[in-house]
Amino acid sequence: MLRQNTCQYVLFFLSLPLYFLIGYKIQRQETVPLFLIYFSLFLLYVLIIRKNTHINDDSLKFWIIAAVIFRLMLLFSVPALSDDFYRFIWDGRLLAAGYHPFAEVPSYYMSQSLSIPGIDQGLFNKLNSKQTFTIYPSVAQFIFWLSVKLSTGTVYSSIVVMKVIIFLFEIGTLWMMTKVLLRFNIARANTLLYALNPLVILELTGNLHFEGVMVFFLLTAVFYLTRQQLSVSSLAFALSICTKLIPLLFLPLLLRYLGWKKTLIYWTLTGAITLLLFLPLLNTEIIRGLTTSLGYYFQRFEFNASLYYLIREIGYLIAGFNIIQFAAPLLAIAAASIIFYLAFRNLPSSFTGNIDASVFKSMVWSMFIYLLSAAILHPWYIITLLVISLMTPFRFPLVWTGVIFLSYAGYTQTEFEENLLLVAIEYIIMIAYLLYETVWNKRQNHS
Repeated sequence: MLRQNTCQYVLFFLSLPLYFLIGYKIQRQETVPLFLIYFSLFLLYVLIIRKNTHINDDSLKFWIIAAVIFRLMLLFSVPALSDDFYRFIWDGRLLAAGYHPFAEVPSYYMSQSLSIPGIDQGLFNKLNSKQTFTIYPSVAQFIFWLSVKLSTGTVYSSIVVMKVIIFLFEIGTLWMMTKVLLRFNIARANTLLYALNPLVILELTGNLHFEGVMVFFLLTAVFYLTRQQLSVSSLAFALSICTKLIPLLFLPLLLRYLGWKKTLIYWTLTGAITLLLFLPLLNTEIIRGLTTSLGYYFQRFEFNASLYYLIREIGYLIAGFNIIQFAAPLLAIAAASIIFYLAFRNLPSSFTGNIDASVFKSMVWSMFIYLLSAAILHPWYIITLLVISLMTPFRFPLVWTGVIFLSYAGYTQTEFEENLLLVAIEYIIMIAYLLYETVWNKRQNHS
Protein backbone atom coordinates (compact mmCIF):
# COMPACT_ATOMS: atom_id res chain seq x y z
CA MET A 1 0.00 0.00 0.00
CA LEU A 2 2.85 2.40 0.88
CA ARG A 3 4.53 1.66 -2.46
CA GLN A 4 1.27 2.27 -4.33
CA ASN A 5 0.68 5.59 -2.54
CA THR A 6 4.25 6.71 -3.25
CA CYS A 7 3.80 5.90 -6.94
CA GLN A 8 0.56 7.91 -7.04
CA TYR A 9 2.20 10.98 -5.55
CA VAL A 10 5.20 10.70 -7.88
CA LEU A 11 2.99 10.53 -10.99
CA PHE A 12 0.82 13.39 -9.71
CA PHE A 13 3.74 15.71 -8.90
CA LEU A 14 5.41 14.92 -12.23
CA SER A 15 2.22 15.90 -14.07
CA LEU A 16 1.55 19.09 -12.13
CA PRO A 17 4.41 21.29 -13.46
CA LEU A 18 3.85 20.00 -16.99
CA TYR A 19 0.24 21.25 -16.94
CA PHE A 20 1.47 24.57 -15.62
CA LEU A 21 4.06 24.89 -18.40
CA ILE A 22 1.69 23.96 -21.22
CA GLY A 23 -1.02 26.19 -19.80
CA TYR A 24 0.98 29.32 -19.04
CA LYS A 25 4.36 29.22 -20.79
CA ILE A 26 4.13 27.44 -24.14
CA GLN A 27 2.52 28.83 -27.30
CA ARG A 28 1.19 26.59 -30.08
CA GLN A 29 3.87 27.71 -32.54
CA GLU A 30 6.55 26.31 -30.18
CA THR A 31 6.11 22.85 -31.65
CA VAL A 32 9.06 20.99 -30.10
CA PRO A 33 8.50 21.98 -26.42
CA LEU A 34 4.72 21.68 -26.93
CA PHE A 35 5.05 18.11 -28.18
CA LEU A 36 7.62 17.16 -25.53
CA ILE A 37 5.33 18.32 -22.74
CA TYR A 38 2.11 16.91 -24.18
CA PHE A 39 3.50 13.46 -24.97
CA SER A 40 5.17 13.37 -21.55
CA LEU A 41 1.77 14.08 -20.01
CA PHE A 42 0.21 11.38 -22.15
CA LEU A 43 2.87 8.88 -21.09
CA LEU A 44 2.22 9.71 -17.43
CA TYR A 45 -1.52 9.32 -18.12
CA VAL A 46 -0.96 5.83 -19.58
CA LEU A 47 1.15 4.85 -16.55
CA ILE A 48 -1.56 6.08 -14.17
CA ILE A 49 -4.26 4.14 -16.03
CA ARG A 50 -2.21 0.94 -16.21
CA LYS A 51 -1.55 1.05 -12.47
CA ASN A 52 -5.24 1.60 -11.70
CA THR A 53 -6.93 -1.06 -13.82
CA HIS A 54 -8.50 -2.58 -10.71
CA ILE A 55 -8.88 0.49 -8.60
CA ASN A 56 -9.95 0.78 -4.98
CA ASP A 57 -12.05 3.60 -3.53
CA ASP A 58 -9.08 5.48 -2.06
CA SER A 59 -7.13 5.49 -5.34
CA LEU A 60 -10.20 6.48 -7.33
CA LYS A 61 -10.85 9.39 -4.98
CA PHE A 62 -7.18 10.44 -5.12
CA TRP A 63 -7.10 10.58 -8.92
CA ILE A 64 -10.47 12.32 -9.25
CA ILE A 65 -9.16 15.02 -6.89
CA ALA A 66 -5.95 15.15 -8.94
CA ALA A 67 -8.00 15.58 -12.15
CA VAL A 68 -9.88 18.48 -10.56
CA ILE A 69 -6.59 20.08 -9.44
CA PHE A 70 -5.15 19.81 -12.98
CA ARG A 71 -8.20 21.67 -14.29
CA LEU A 72 -8.12 24.27 -11.52
CA MET A 73 -4.53 25.05 -12.47
CA LEU A 74 -5.68 26.09 -15.94
CA LEU A 75 -8.57 28.33 -14.87
CA PHE A 76 -6.54 31.54 -15.08
CA SER A 77 -4.51 30.80 -18.20
CA VAL A 78 -5.24 32.40 -21.55
CA PRO A 79 -5.95 29.63 -24.11
CA ALA A 80 -2.80 29.12 -26.16
CA LEU A 81 -3.82 26.31 -28.52
CA SER A 82 -6.97 27.92 -29.92
CA ASP A 83 -8.16 31.47 -30.51
CA ASP A 84 -11.84 30.58 -30.93
CA PHE A 85 -12.59 32.29 -27.61
CA TYR A 86 -12.25 35.71 -29.25
CA ARG A 87 -15.30 34.87 -31.37
CA PHE A 88 -17.15 33.70 -28.26
CA ILE A 89 -16.53 37.08 -26.64
CA TRP A 90 -17.43 38.91 -29.86
CA ASP A 91 -20.80 37.14 -30.00
CA GLY A 92 -21.35 37.71 -26.28
CA ARG A 93 -20.69 41.44 -26.59
CA LEU A 94 -23.09 41.71 -29.52
CA LEU A 95 -25.80 39.98 -27.49
CA ALA A 96 -25.13 42.14 -24.45
CA ALA A 97 -25.57 45.24 -26.64
CA GLY A 98 -28.82 43.94 -28.13
CA TYR A 99 -27.45 42.85 -31.52
CA HIS A 100 -28.27 39.47 -33.08
CA PRO A 101 -25.00 37.47 -33.35
CA PHE A 102 -26.16 35.77 -36.56
CA ALA A 103 -27.18 39.00 -38.29
CA GLU A 104 -23.87 39.98 -39.89
CA VAL A 105 -20.28 38.84 -40.29
CA PRO A 106 -17.73 40.64 -38.05
CA SER A 107 -16.28 42.69 -40.91
CA TYR A 108 -19.69 44.36 -41.35
CA TYR A 109 -19.42 46.05 -37.94
CA MET A 110 -15.97 47.39 -38.76
CA SER A 111 -17.29 48.98 -41.96
CA GLN A 112 -20.13 50.77 -40.16
CA SER A 113 -19.98 53.68 -37.78
CA LEU A 114 -21.61 51.75 -34.93
CA SER A 115 -20.79 52.29 -31.30
CA ILE A 116 -21.03 48.85 -29.67
CA PRO A 117 -19.24 48.35 -26.34
CA GLY A 118 -16.26 46.07 -26.81
CA ILE A 119 -16.77 45.59 -30.55
CA ASP A 120 -13.63 47.33 -31.70
CA GLN A 121 -10.64 46.98 -34.00
CA GLY A 122 -8.51 45.36 -31.31
CA LEU A 123 -10.87 42.41 -30.81
CA PHE A 124 -11.67 42.22 -34.52
CA ASN A 125 -7.99 41.79 -35.39
CA LYS A 126 -7.79 38.69 -33.17
CA LEU A 127 -10.74 36.88 -34.78
CA ASN A 128 -9.97 33.86 -36.96
CA SER A 129 -13.33 34.14 -38.73
CA LYS A 130 -13.72 37.77 -39.78
CA GLN A 131 -15.75 37.03 -42.91
CA THR A 132 -18.00 34.22 -41.67
CA PHE A 133 -21.22 34.09 -39.69
CA THR A 134 -21.17 32.56 -36.24
CA ILE A 135 -22.04 28.86 -35.96
CA TYR A 136 -22.64 28.50 -32.21
CA PRO A 137 -26.17 27.49 -31.06
CA SER A 138 -28.32 29.09 -28.39
CA VAL A 139 -26.97 27.51 -25.17
CA ALA A 140 -23.42 28.38 -26.21
CA GLN A 141 -24.57 31.90 -27.08
CA PHE A 142 -26.14 32.24 -23.64
CA ILE A 143 -22.81 31.34 -22.02
CA PHE A 144 -21.04 33.88 -24.25
CA TRP A 145 -23.54 36.54 -23.13
CA LEU A 146 -23.14 35.50 -19.50
CA SER A 147 -19.34 35.74 -19.76
CA VAL A 148 -19.72 39.37 -20.81
CA LYS A 149 -22.35 40.23 -18.22
CA LEU A 150 -20.36 38.70 -15.34
CA SER A 151 -17.01 40.09 -16.46
CA THR A 152 -15.34 43.41 -15.75
CA GLY A 153 -15.41 44.29 -19.43
CA THR A 154 -12.01 42.86 -20.34
CA VAL A 155 -11.29 39.89 -22.59
CA TYR A 156 -9.41 38.15 -19.79
CA SER A 157 -12.27 38.40 -17.30
CA SER A 158 -14.68 36.92 -19.88
CA ILE A 159 -12.21 34.08 -20.44
CA VAL A 160 -12.15 33.29 -16.71
CA VAL A 161 -15.96 33.33 -16.47
CA MET A 162 -16.28 30.88 -19.37
CA LYS A 163 -13.54 28.68 -17.92
CA VAL A 164 -15.32 28.51 -14.57
CA ILE A 165 -18.56 27.51 -16.34
CA ILE A 166 -16.84 24.76 -18.35
CA PHE A 167 -14.97 23.59 -15.24
CA LEU A 168 -18.27 23.22 -13.35
CA PHE A 169 -19.77 21.25 -16.22
CA GLU A 170 -16.69 19.03 -16.28
CA ILE A 171 -17.26 18.22 -12.61
CA GLY A 172 -20.85 17.43 -13.54
CA THR A 173 -19.65 15.15 -16.33
CA LEU A 174 -17.46 13.17 -13.93
CA TRP A 175 -20.43 12.73 -11.61
CA MET A 176 -22.84 11.77 -14.41
CA MET A 177 -20.30 9.44 -16.02
CA THR A 178 -20.03 7.53 -12.74
CA LYS A 179 -23.81 7.16 -12.63
CA VAL A 180 -23.97 5.88 -16.22
CA LEU A 181 -21.12 3.42 -15.63
CA LEU A 182 -22.88 2.06 -12.55
CA ARG A 183 -26.14 1.86 -14.47
CA PHE A 184 -24.54 -0.47 -17.01
CA ASN A 185 -22.28 -2.32 -14.54
CA ILE A 186 -19.12 -0.99 -16.19
CA ALA A 187 -15.88 -0.60 -14.24
CA ARG A 188 -15.59 2.69 -12.33
CA ALA A 189 -11.95 2.97 -13.39
CA ASN A 190 -13.23 4.08 -16.81
CA THR A 191 -14.02 7.46 -15.26
CA LEU A 192 -10.29 8.09 -15.00
CA LEU A 193 -9.84 7.53 -18.74
CA TYR A 194 -11.79 10.76 -19.21
CA ALA A 195 -10.89 12.60 -16.01
CA LEU A 196 -7.10 12.36 -16.46
CA ASN A 197 -6.88 12.46 -20.25
CA PRO A 198 -4.48 15.32 -21.18
CA LEU A 199 -6.38 16.21 -24.37
CA VAL A 200 -9.63 16.56 -22.41
CA ILE A 201 -8.03 18.68 -19.68
CA LEU A 202 -6.20 20.97 -22.10
CA GLU A 203 -8.92 21.42 -24.71
CA LEU A 204 -11.91 21.89 -22.41
CA THR A 205 -11.01 23.81 -19.25
CA GLY A 206 -7.68 24.82 -20.77
CA ASN A 207 -8.70 26.01 -24.22
CA LEU A 208 -12.39 26.78 -23.79
CA HIS A 209 -14.19 24.30 -26.03
CA PHE A 210 -17.83 23.65 -25.37
CA GLU A 211 -17.72 19.89 -25.76
CA GLY A 212 -17.22 20.22 -21.99
CA VAL A 213 -20.81 21.41 -21.68
CA MET A 214 -22.30 19.29 -24.44
CA VAL A 215 -21.10 15.90 -23.17
CA PHE A 216 -22.57 16.54 -19.72
CA PHE A 217 -26.02 17.06 -21.22
CA LEU A 218 -25.55 14.06 -23.54
CA LEU A 219 -24.67 11.69 -20.70
CA THR A 220 -27.56 13.09 -18.66
CA ALA A 221 -29.92 12.40 -21.57
CA VAL A 222 -28.75 8.78 -21.85
CA PHE A 223 -28.96 8.23 -18.09
CA TYR A 224 -32.57 9.38 -17.84
CA LEU A 225 -33.45 7.48 -20.99
CA THR A 226 -32.36 4.27 -19.23
CA ARG A 227 -34.84 5.17 -16.48
CA GLN A 228 -37.65 5.63 -19.02
CA GLN A 229 -37.94 9.33 -18.14
CA LEU A 230 -38.40 10.56 -21.70
CA SER A 231 -39.28 14.16 -20.84
CA VAL A 232 -36.20 14.76 -18.64
CA SER A 233 -33.98 12.95 -21.13
CA SER A 234 -35.29 14.92 -24.12
CA LEU A 235 -34.71 18.19 -22.21
CA ALA A 236 -31.07 17.20 -21.62
CA PHE A 237 -30.70 16.06 -25.22
CA ALA A 238 -32.07 19.37 -26.52
CA LEU A 239 -29.66 21.28 -24.27
CA SER A 240 -26.84 19.17 -25.69
CA ILE A 241 -27.89 19.95 -29.28
CA CYS A 242 -28.18 23.64 -28.46
CA THR A 243 -24.60 23.65 -27.15
CA LYS A 244 -23.06 21.83 -30.14
CA LEU A 245 -25.09 20.35 -33.02
CA ILE A 246 -23.21 17.02 -33.03
CA PRO A 247 -25.71 15.03 -30.86
CA LEU A 248 -28.18 15.19 -33.76
CA LEU A 249 -26.17 12.24 -35.13
CA PHE A 250 -27.43 9.99 -32.36
CA LEU A 251 -31.18 10.58 -32.61
CA PRO A 252 -31.82 7.92 -35.33
CA LEU A 253 -30.11 5.25 -33.18
CA LEU A 254 -32.87 5.33 -30.57
CA LEU A 255 -35.35 3.59 -32.87
CA ARG A 256 -33.64 0.22 -32.37
CA TYR A 257 -34.28 0.42 -28.63
CA LEU A 258 -37.45 2.42 -28.14
CA GLY A 259 -39.54 1.41 -31.14
CA TRP A 260 -41.45 3.75 -33.43
CA LYS A 261 -43.95 5.13 -30.93
CA LYS A 262 -41.53 6.10 -28.15
CA THR A 263 -38.92 7.28 -30.64
CA LEU A 264 -41.38 9.61 -32.36
CA ILE A 265 -42.43 10.96 -28.96
CA TYR A 266 -38.78 11.48 -28.02
CA TRP A 267 -37.94 13.17 -31.32
CA THR A 268 -40.97 15.44 -31.00
CA LEU A 269 -40.15 16.43 -27.41
CA THR A 270 -36.49 17.04 -28.26
CA GLY A 271 -37.40 19.05 -31.35
CA ALA A 272 -39.94 21.17 -29.48
CA ILE A 273 -37.54 21.95 -26.62
CA THR A 274 -34.74 22.73 -29.08
CA LEU A 275 -37.06 25.16 -30.86
CA LEU A 276 -37.94 26.80 -27.53
CA LEU A 277 -34.26 27.14 -26.65
CA PHE A 278 -33.63 28.82 -30.00
CA LEU A 279 -36.70 31.04 -29.65
CA PRO A 280 -34.86 34.10 -28.23
CA LEU A 281 -32.66 34.08 -31.36
CA LEU A 282 -35.17 32.71 -33.84
CA ASN A 283 -35.74 34.86 -36.93
CA THR A 284 -34.68 34.96 -40.57
CA GLU A 285 -31.23 36.17 -39.53
CA ILE A 286 -30.33 33.00 -37.66
CA ILE A 287 -31.56 30.83 -40.53
CA ARG A 288 -29.48 32.80 -43.02
CA GLY A 289 -26.41 32.98 -40.77
CA LEU A 290 -26.46 29.34 -39.65
CA THR A 291 -27.04 27.90 -43.11
CA THR A 292 -24.32 30.12 -44.57
CA SER A 293 -21.89 29.09 -41.81
CA LEU A 294 -22.63 25.40 -42.33
CA GLY A 295 -22.11 25.89 -46.05
CA TYR A 296 -18.70 27.46 -45.40
CA TYR A 297 -17.86 24.66 -42.97
CA PHE A 298 -18.46 21.99 -45.60
CA GLN A 299 -17.15 23.85 -48.64
CA ARG A 300 -14.26 26.09 -47.60
CA PHE A 301 -12.42 24.78 -44.55
CA GLU A 302 -10.04 21.82 -44.37
CA PHE A 303 -7.81 20.61 -41.56
CA ASN A 304 -6.49 17.24 -40.33
CA ALA A 305 -8.91 15.26 -42.51
CA SER A 306 -8.65 11.61 -43.56
CA LEU A 307 -10.98 10.39 -46.33
CA TYR A 308 -11.45 13.91 -47.60
CA TYR A 309 -7.70 14.40 -48.14
CA LEU A 310 -7.51 11.16 -50.13
CA ILE A 311 -10.42 12.25 -52.32
CA ARG A 312 -8.91 15.72 -52.66
CA GLU A 313 -5.70 14.23 -54.04
CA ILE A 314 -7.68 12.16 -56.53
CA GLY A 315 -9.47 15.37 -57.51
CA TYR A 316 -6.16 17.13 -58.15
CA LEU A 317 -5.06 14.25 -60.40
CA ILE A 318 -8.30 14.10 -62.38
CA ALA A 319 -9.67 17.66 -62.33
CA GLY A 320 -6.51 19.63 -61.60
CA PHE A 321 -7.99 21.69 -58.75
CA ASN A 322 -9.27 21.41 -55.18
CA ILE A 323 -12.72 19.79 -55.32
CA ILE A 324 -13.69 20.69 -51.75
CA GLN A 325 -16.97 22.31 -52.88
CA PHE A 326 -18.11 18.93 -54.19
CA ALA A 327 -16.18 16.40 -52.11
CA ALA A 328 -16.91 17.71 -48.59
CA PRO A 329 -20.73 17.92 -48.99
CA LEU A 330 -20.82 14.53 -50.74
CA LEU A 331 -18.82 12.95 -47.92
CA ALA A 332 -21.20 14.47 -45.37
CA ILE A 333 -24.19 13.07 -47.27
CA ALA A 334 -22.52 9.67 -47.53
CA ALA A 335 -21.77 9.66 -43.79
CA ALA A 336 -25.36 10.60 -42.96
CA SER A 337 -26.65 7.85 -45.26
CA ILE A 338 -24.44 5.22 -43.60
CA ILE A 339 -25.52 6.36 -40.12
CA PHE A 340 -29.20 6.12 -41.10
CA TYR A 341 -28.59 2.72 -42.67
CA LEU A 342 -26.96 1.44 -39.48
CA ALA A 343 -29.86 2.81 -37.44
CA PHE A 344 -32.64 1.33 -39.56
CA ARG A 345 -31.19 -1.97 -40.77
CA ASN A 346 -32.39 -5.26 -39.24
CA LEU A 347 -34.78 -3.62 -36.81
CA PRO A 348 -36.13 -6.12 -34.26
CA SER A 349 -39.69 -7.36 -34.69
CA SER A 350 -40.49 -6.24 -31.14
CA PHE A 351 -38.98 -3.56 -28.96
CA THR A 352 -38.20 -3.85 -25.26
CA GLY A 353 -38.32 -0.10 -24.77
CA ASN A 354 -35.11 -0.31 -22.75
CA ILE A 355 -31.74 1.24 -23.48
CA ASP A 356 -28.82 -1.12 -22.97
CA ALA A 357 -25.06 -0.66 -23.23
CA SER A 358 -25.05 -1.61 -26.93
CA VAL A 359 -26.41 1.86 -27.73
CA PHE A 360 -22.95 3.24 -27.00
CA LYS A 361 -21.38 0.94 -29.61
CA SER A 362 -23.81 2.32 -32.17
CA MET A 363 -22.96 5.86 -31.06
CA VAL A 364 -19.22 5.15 -31.34
CA TRP A 365 -19.53 3.95 -34.95
CA SER A 366 -21.85 6.81 -35.92
CA MET A 367 -19.49 9.39 -34.47
CA PHE A 368 -16.45 7.67 -36.00
CA ILE A 369 -18.05 7.65 -39.47
CA TYR A 370 -18.84 11.34 -39.12
CA LEU A 371 -15.26 12.18 -38.04
CA LEU A 372 -13.71 10.16 -40.88
CA SER A 373 -15.87 11.98 -43.41
CA ALA A 374 -15.13 15.46 -42.06
CA ALA A 375 -13.00 17.92 -44.04
CA ILE A 376 -12.00 19.63 -40.81
CA LEU A 377 -11.11 17.76 -37.63
CA HIS A 378 -9.72 19.74 -34.71
CA PRO A 379 -8.36 17.74 -31.75
CA TRP A 380 -11.24 18.63 -29.42
CA TYR A 381 -13.79 17.19 -31.88
CA ILE A 382 -12.88 13.63 -30.83
CA ILE A 383 -13.61 14.18 -27.12
CA THR A 384 -17.25 13.21 -27.66
CA LEU A 385 -16.08 9.96 -29.27
CA LEU A 386 -13.81 9.30 -26.28
CA VAL A 387 -16.63 9.84 -23.79
CA ILE A 388 -19.09 7.44 -25.41
CA SER A 389 -16.36 4.84 -26.07
CA LEU A 390 -15.76 4.53 -22.32
CA MET A 391 -19.08 2.68 -22.08
CA THR A 392 -17.76 0.12 -24.61
CA PRO A 393 -14.67 -2.14 -24.91
CA PHE A 394 -13.19 0.13 -27.63
CA ARG A 395 -10.04 2.04 -26.77
CA PHE A 396 -8.95 3.30 -30.19
CA PRO A 397 -10.47 6.75 -29.39
CA LEU A 398 -8.14 6.90 -26.38
CA VAL A 399 -5.14 6.21 -28.63
CA TRP A 400 -6.46 8.89 -30.99
CA THR A 401 -6.45 11.48 -28.19
CA GLY A 402 -2.71 10.95 -28.03
CA VAL A 403 -1.75 11.03 -31.70
CA ILE A 404 -4.22 13.72 -32.82
CA PHE A 405 -2.06 16.26 -31.01
CA LEU A 406 0.36 15.92 -33.94
CA SER A 407 -2.05 18.15 -35.88
CA TYR A 408 -0.71 21.13 -33.88
CA ALA A 409 2.52 20.98 -35.90
CA GLY A 410 2.89 23.72 -38.51
CA TYR A 411 1.79 26.81 -36.59
CA THR A 412 3.90 29.96 -36.69
CA GLN A 413 3.25 33.43 -35.29
CA THR A 414 1.33 34.48 -38.39
CA GLU A 415 0.26 31.42 -40.38
CA PHE A 416 -0.27 27.66 -40.49
CA GLU A 417 1.15 25.11 -42.91
CA GLU A 418 -0.19 21.62 -42.37
CA ASN A 419 2.28 18.74 -42.12
CA LEU A 420 0.61 15.97 -44.11
CA LEU A 421 3.23 13.42 -43.07
CA LEU A 422 2.25 13.87 -39.41
CA VAL A 423 -1.43 13.71 -40.38
CA ALA A 424 -0.74 10.38 -42.09
CA ILE A 425 1.15 9.10 -39.02
CA GLU A 426 -1.77 10.11 -36.79
CA TYR A 427 -4.33 8.16 -38.83
CA ILE A 428 -2.07 5.15 -39.44
CA ILE A 429 -1.50 4.68 -35.69
CA MET A 430 -5.17 5.18 -34.82
CA ILE A 431 -6.50 2.88 -37.55
CA ALA A 432 -3.83 0.25 -36.77
CA TYR A 433 -5.04 0.14 -33.17
CA LEU A 434 -8.66 0.07 -34.34
CA LEU A 435 -7.90 -2.96 -36.51
CA TYR A 436 -6.03 -4.57 -33.61
CA GLU A 437 -9.11 -4.16 -31.41
CA THR A 438 -11.76 -5.18 -33.90
CA VAL A 439 -10.02 -7.75 -36.10
CA TRP A 440 -6.90 -9.20 -34.44
CA ASN A 441 -8.40 -9.56 -30.96
CA LYS A 442 -11.55 -11.09 -32.42
CA ARG A 443 -9.51 -13.69 -34.30
CA GLN A 444 -7.44 -14.45 -31.22
CA ASN A 445 -10.58 -14.97 -29.14
CA HIS A 446 -11.98 -17.39 -31.70
CA SER A 447 -8.78 -19.36 -32.17
